[in-house]
Amino acid sequence: MSDNHSQDFVIRFAGEGGQGLVTSADAMARAAANAGYYVSTFSTFPSQIMGGPASSQVRISTSPVLSSGDSVDVLVSLDEYAYNNHREDLSDNGVAIYNSGEFQLPGGGQYFGIDADELAKSTGNTRAANMVTIGAVAHLIGFSLEEIDAFITARFTRGRPGDDEIIESNKKAIRLGADVAANSGFSVGTLAPPSPPDYEQIMITGNAALALGAVTAGVDFYVGYPISPATTILVWMEQNLVGQGRFAHQVSSEIEAISAIVGAGYAGKKSMTATAGPGLSLMGEGLGLAWMAEIPCVVVDVQRGGPSTGLPTKSEQSDLMTCLHPGHGDMTVPILAPGSVEECFEAGALAVNWAERYQGPIIVMSEFGQAEKGENIRKPDLDAVNVETRSVYNGSNGYARYESWGENGLSPMPIPGGPGAYVANGSEHDEIGDTTHLPRHHIRLTERRFKKMGLLNDAHIEIEDEGATAMIMSWGSSKGPAREAYERLKADGVDVGWLYSMALNPLPDEMKAALEQANIVIVPELNYMGQWSAVLRQHGYRAESVTQYTGLPFKPATLVDRIAARVAELRTEKGTVLV
Repeated sequence: MSDNHSQDFVIRFAGEGGQGLVTSADAMARAAANAGYYVSTFSTFPSQIMGGPASSQVRISTSPVLSSGDSVDVLVSLDEYAYNNHREDLSDNGVAIYNSGEFQLPGGGQYFGIDADELAKSTGNTRAANMVTIGAVAHLIGFSLEEIDAFITARFTRGRPGDDEIIESNKKAIRLGADVAANSGFSVGTLAPPSPPDYEQIMITGNAALALGAVTAGVDFYVGYPISPATTILVWMEQNLVGQGRFAHQVSSEIEAISAIVGAGYAGKKSMTATAGPGLSLMGEGLGLAWMAEIPCVVVDVQRGGPSTGLPTKSEQSDLMTCLHPGHGDMTVPILAPGSVEECFEAGALAVNWAERYQGPIIVMSEFGQAEKGENIRKPDLDAVNVETRSVYNGSNGYARYESWGENGLSPMPIPGGPGAYVANGSEHDEIGDTTHLPRHHIRLTERRFKKMGLLNDAHIEIEDEGATAMIMSWGSSKGPAREAYERLKADGVDVGWLYSMALNPLPDEMKAALEQANIVIVPELNYMGQWSAVLRQHGYRAESVTQYTGLPFKPATLVDRIAARVAELRTEKGTVLV
């Protein structure tokens, strides 16, 4: 029990898939966001449609949320299996609420039971059980019931008969749950008053933010095949990429998807698809064609655990090697890896611009933990997004599409039906696109294809505390936990610095310079092989990884312990290169 004010609480709802766990966490998050708090949700569940162990949680804070947190302050367990498998994550002051209509626990523990289904029935709304538990949670953290009332009113005011009855029954359910929690005598503290930002926010998931960014930059052709955890991008596009000149469609395979967007890119459209690791493997040949024929298109790889079917609904950052070199031969694809939901929007827009600018394929790397994570972020200013369009050839026929380029910039692209007709195929070609095996053409065009990547130099980077004993360089969705760990380490006096680039390939020149000066670079990443540090070492930088491959995101405390221990070792190692 506690009377303290807290800046931060983590609430987890655990049970089986289909029990409304995501709905509960989302409702709590939206109510808190509307009240002026910063929120972030995280869910994990099995790959079957219904059933199986699942959980969904929300972190509520008075400052921007960087990670899912280290421990759980309130655990709502809808079955005994959930309680037994999540209770170890409870903080020292944490309290569990268990479903007493499903199972019983002996007295004396840091928990209490609630029969939410029965209490919901007493309101006349059997579907209000989630609100009963939310009311109990609200009491435990000292969250205003009036703020939840406001959320309920906004949520169920739809202009339909019966809206008022639904609103009132849900408000009653909230208070019934709060009463049970009050009678239990437990509390985990009181949430401090919010410090809302001075800008407008929206609540959005990573996949939706990425899709919104891409469409804002002009994507007008999207095809995709459903695959977890990328399917919600396809659904978003089907619902929003509508109107004249826009096309969204579900196809029968990933091979059809990559073939379609390459064809659309050749025809002058800004094209995109999204997939996961297994689908990306099937797209390798199509990406090689886009690289060889120099055709703009965007592929989003929402990573999951692998290989093979692997862990379809868990987090991993293990597709990096595949994304860097998805096809055979001398090729590498530019990669953007956003590190937050807000950066997903930026990456979606920048990827489209990059594809148009350098006339070739771009891969955006996200992953499960970021795809469905919901956060309240600064509302994007869509009018402020820079929109780039490829240079189109408007001269006469006989144009040399693949001529070498220099001071005058990359050669424009002809559009089928317009002037400058040419053949774009996967064979090596001469200046006008005709197939050739002459060495001079292969040398010239190989160099051209790699040289073009020098045009991609405007991705977001962060460099802090250069010259520290160790520089922390996370990538992708591990940025948040790593940043939280970095800030804790700095507060504890540990000599660490910070490097971050949303662009993994090509790395910005400023980042290369910082890497060259670094004593050692510590890379937190969710894979076994330490893939990003291996790439950095390949380029001559002193890098090593802190890895995790559980299917779950890092806890900041884990990174604090492991990085602090490694920095201590580095400062005492004999023969070290450190100053």
